[in-house]
Amino acid sequence: MAKSGSWTRIWPSFVRLCLLNLVLNFKTTALADDTATVAATTENTCKNTNYQTFLPPPYQNISHMICTPVWHTFELRYIMNGDTTTMILSAPYTIGWVGIGFSRDGMMVGSSAMVGWISKHGHAKIKQFYLRGRRQSEVIIDKGELPLNNVPPAVATNGAEIHLAFQLQTTTPFQKQPILLAFGSKYPQNHHLSNHEDKTAIVFDFSAGSTGPVSHELTQMRTKHGILGIIGWGLILPVGAIIARYFRHKDPLWLYLHAIIQFVGFTFGLSTVILGLQLYSKMHAHIQAHRGIGIFALVLSILQIFALILRPKKDAKIRKTWNLYHSWFGRLALIFAAINIVLGMQAAGAGSDWKIGYGFLFGIMVTAAIVLEVLAYLKRSEMRSLPPNFQIDPVGGPTFPSNQALSFLFLPSFYIICLVKMALKKQNF
Repeated sequence: MAKSGSWTRIWPSFVRLCLLNLVLNFKTTALADDTATVAATTENTCKNTNYQTFLPPPYQNISHMICTPVWHTFELRYIMNGDTTTMILSAPYTIGWVGIGFSRDGMMVGSSAMVGWISKHGHAKIKQFYLRGRRQSEVIIDKGELPLNNVPPAVATNGAEIHLAFQLQTTTPFQKQPILLAFGSKYPQNHHLSNHEDKTAIVFDFSAGSTGPVSHELTQMRTKHGILGIIGWGLILPVGAIIARYFRHKDPLWLYLHAIIQFVGFTFGLSTVILGLQLYSKMHAHIQAHRGIGIFALVLSILQIFALILRPKKDAKIRKTWNLYHSWFGRLALIFAAINIVLGMQAAGAGSDWKIGYGFLFGIMVTAAIVLEVLAYLKRSEMRSLPPNFQIDPVGGPTFPSNQALSFLFLPSFYIICLVKMALKKQNF
């Protein structure tokens, strides 16, 4: 039987892992400045195109428009007169559709876009779409937050290019604005857009006519939000719950470990929610389910903290009710947290590395719980089969679970460190 001294060897390692995770999560990085280019006129930066031959008024006169190449051979022309901003997006075109979206955070979800195409029958189409989600059914036609004025938008082709023209009526002039550019190679069917062939996100400075990458501050905040959530809700809190269920024979060590680990996990979870609320205040993303479930899981965690403070004595009559409340509220919090991690990755467009990494971590946790549950069931069955007068060695105590099983639970900590390093390096959450 493993002695309790082995716990003293495992515990410092766990503390060091937690501290290392904190240092990696809150690593300070310098914010990269948006690149700036000097605004130029149509004559010296863009192709000389005569819009009077194929676009209706007021999109014909572009002599005073600022024109900037924005992506590949895409060109964006614009001019601001008072509260009216006129824009023309020019892009290569054969078939399919071309779109320009306006986002708060550089993400597709929650943005509004103007999309233009020429149908199979040669009819020009330009519509506003609201990108409520990533699925095709969540891209809603004739909806969005773009303040179009009474001047009808226009779309036309000229040679091998398509030109989308529209006007926006804004109370405050555009300055630095995240813009999405995308195109698809299939005709929209019943105004349902096909998946894009390629896309990009830039920050366009309308006050200077320059472009740059999406805000590094928001990108880093999203990455830290995801890392904190996966470590707190996906690793630390499940480990603490498993210790409470399967290692009670190590009394009172299990209680101290459970309380400390859950408090550390609660700190990570609280930091995740706080950072999420800061993100929401900056970008107002329309991901109500993710936001609501996150707050709900936090409330359940706060109730668990109160449960620890108000923990009744073992011989109290209310102890059985308290045990049911504490265990089931904890299970609910972990279940909703796992669902919310998946929702968050979908909303943020996380890459396959994030999904595979969390899937591997989740699989380890579920496998560990199943193995320990089966072993506990076999142990209980064995104890029930013993003679009534059989006495367990009071010195040795029960031998299940072993400390090897506990060390298996800490294996994901080492894996999560690799995931954190990779995420901080790529910054693509």
